[in-house]
Amino acid sequence: MRSETKDRVSPVRQVSVVSTGTVSIHPEHVGPTRKPLYWWLFTSRRWTAPRPINVYVIEHENGLVLFDTGQDRASVTDPGYFPGGVTGAVFDKLARFEIGLEETLTARLAAIGYDIADVRVAVLSHLHQDHIGGLPELAGAEIVISREEWRSLGRPLPGPRGLLRSHIDLPGLRWRQVDLGPIDDPETAPFTTGHDLFGDGGLVVLPTPGHTPGSLSLLVRVPGQPPLLMVGDLTYDDHLLHEGQVPGVGSRRHLNESTRAINLLRERHPDLVVLPAHDPGAAARLAPVTRALADRRGSAE
Repeated sequence: MRSETKDRVSPVRQVSVVSTGTVSIHPEHVGPTRKPLYWWLFTSRRWTAPRPINVYVIEHENGLVLFDTGQDRASVTDPGYFPGGVTGAVFDKLARFEIGLEETLTARLAAIGYDIADVRVAVLSHLHQDHIGGLPELAGAEIVISREEWRSLGRPLPGPRGLLRSHIDLPGLRWRQVDLGPIDDPETAPFTTGHDLFGDGGLVVLPTPGHTPGSLSLLVRVPGQPPLLMVGDLTYDDHLLHEGQVPGVGSRRHLNESTRAINLLRERHPDLVVLPAHDPGAAARLAPVTRALADRRGSAE
């Protein structure tokens, strides 16, 4: 998928990553595990080392694009952020967050030279709270979500499924629910459906259900650079995904199907860079592309 027309002008000018704090989860969450979800959730006493809460930042000629928006700092400062009762107990057992004063989405973007007011589009991999936390800061942006994921918000018991409507369906946000239709692009096989965000082939949304029914990934293509695939929570470790292992949260059948599809895509394009939301190695894998694009811009100037 690396373009042979290396010098062709790309609509994608830069790709970076910021992290809105860290999260520790149970090893069974990362997987693989044969234990049922609620068994390990309420019995596990082990926690992983802190893992990043990544937001991918794409400078496109049509404006700044985010893939996911991180975790809201209010989740660690406001005692009422999470619900009470059984649902609250699930959230309490699921993850531990650390988010500093300078780890808001606005602050992290500013640290790499961007104004949050310049964000044109935010694509959400799914609607869990550590991916929608920046929504209160994005009143001027268009929020892209799969129609299937949005439908899941209206189904019974959204809270126990990790969907906090009070932090999602906020006044003033501009939502765009996308239907993934046929895509005529042999380079994305085995994926045959998706959504070209700007119609230029640079940013293509692909369906990767499993963690949630409507989970999305984003394929980013820049001529002369390895293709990038941002996968949300399909995996927490690209080495596990490469081995065909799936995490302990979600539909195992759909996780397996999406994992197989990505590994088939990787067979076609061995330089594919997979970028999960909470993989400690993701930033290092992205760094060479970030540097190369910065060098390209510097030489052009």
